[in-house]
Amino acid sequence: MLNTFASVFSGKMACPQDNCPPGLVDGVREQNGVPVTQDEAVRELLSCLDIHKSLGPDGIHLRVMRELEDELVKLLSIIYQQSWLTAEVPGDWKLAYVMPIHKKGGKEDPDNYSPVSWTSVPGKGLDQCFAGYVTE
Repeated sequence: MLNTFASVFSGKMACPQDNCPPGLVDGVREQNGVPVTQDEAVRELLSCLDIHKSLGPDGIHLRVMRELEDELVKLLSIIYQQSWLTAEVPGDWKLAYVMPIHKKGGKEDPDNYSPVSWTSVPGKGLDQCFAGYVTE
């Protein structure tokens, strides 16, 4: 079953929310060749959170993150910037719970399942902020 799940990963990232505005990379500017996170980009990420989705593995509900947007913007901007400069990501943001979700057909066949990754919302925001700067 593990090989079945591993085969579907492409390595490309997509915005975790369908309603995320395009062009979030514009909220990151370059300074001496290094991307610098702007507070506006983080605010935009927080404002597009769908509060009707489930909370992440960190236990923080998306509604709480939306309501505390003003307090979180500066903190997340600093964390995102430090993550970029040090090439380190907070350990909790690296954790993901991958769960098999049945698609169709017989439940005994592993190919009839899709892997769904349940990850930290701030970690997804970090991915989204710097997605345009990562090359394959």
